[in-house]
Amino acid sequence: MDAGKKLWTRDGAPARNDRDARVVEEEMTEEQRMQRELRSVRPRHDDPELPDDISANDLDRIARNELKTLTKENAETVGRHLAMAARVIDEDPQLAHLHVMSAARRAGRIGVVRESLAITAYATGDFALALRELRTYRRISGSNDQLPLMVDSERGVGRPDRALELGRSVDRATLSPSVQVGLAIAMSGARLDLGETDAALVELEIPQLNPNTAFSYSPELFAAYAEVLTELGRENEADEWLERASRADAALGTSGDDDETIEIEEMEEDEDDALASFVADEDNDGEDDHAEVDNVIDNDNAVAEAADTAETDDETEPDVTSPKA
Repeated sequence: MDAGKKLWTRDGAPARNDRDARVVEEEMTEEQRMQRELRSVRPRHDDPELPDDISANDLDRIARNELKTLTKENAETVGRHLAMAARVIDEDPQLAHLHVMSAARRAGRIGVVRESLAITAYATGDFALALRELRTYRRISGSNDQLPLMVDSERGVGRPDRALELGRSVDRATLSPSVQVGLAIAMSGARLDLGETDAALVELEIPQLNPNTAFSYSPELFAAYAEVLTELGRENEADEWLERASRADAALGTSGDDDETIEIEEMEEDEDDALASFVADEDNDGEDDHAEVDNVIDNDNAVAEAADTAETDDETEPDVTSPKA
């Protein structure tokens, strides 16, 4: 047997020769592939504590529906860990990550679980893990909703060229407006990484860059545009867009509804203390395992050390600081 190519038997033991080898990387089942991916995120400690006031019902309806393929008891436990992660991710992303890993050990085939694992990995700065989990989530769900985070994770592992290539691989017309905005911001950041400041500005000049209306994504888009203008030395314009971002954020905060469209009126300088008046319209385009897999944890030898595929070649990438623009 070629020493450079490791083969494995169906029970996970190393093959002694080609004759004994029955399973190789290209013949791995989807379940085996997921088991292999989860091996690297399994903690060697007990599950983090769940407070009594946390419930699976704290999750949104879509997430709860995905968990219905699990047993009732397992779905409740997984749901509580996901709900707890959502509660603490802003102040303690590492704890949120531990909760999602606990959920992943119990429900590794559920899309929302792998998506959550990617998000918490990103929040803790583990961009290689985030990228791998986002690929798995897209494979399970068929959704491109997390494409902006995938692009930003490519930036995080130091590959802005691949980030741009990934962003161009999907027809933006097929994405929701909010995902289009997130993708534009991530692509602009990749351009900045490459020193392409003019191109970074162009990436942000999309239909949603409208100073007269604001959606939930507008403050971040306006602020990103201001940042690139600053890089270009266009300070006065940058200040204007930062002010628009501030007004949009204030107006949206007052409305209390991310699905509303807010009309923003340009204010005179002596009226800066006043909140921009707005008119709200409904935005109908807005964000309106059926078996347990606990055995995954104990099956460390199932497909261990299989040759890395193209989709898992990020595992040894060095840690870098967050690229978020």
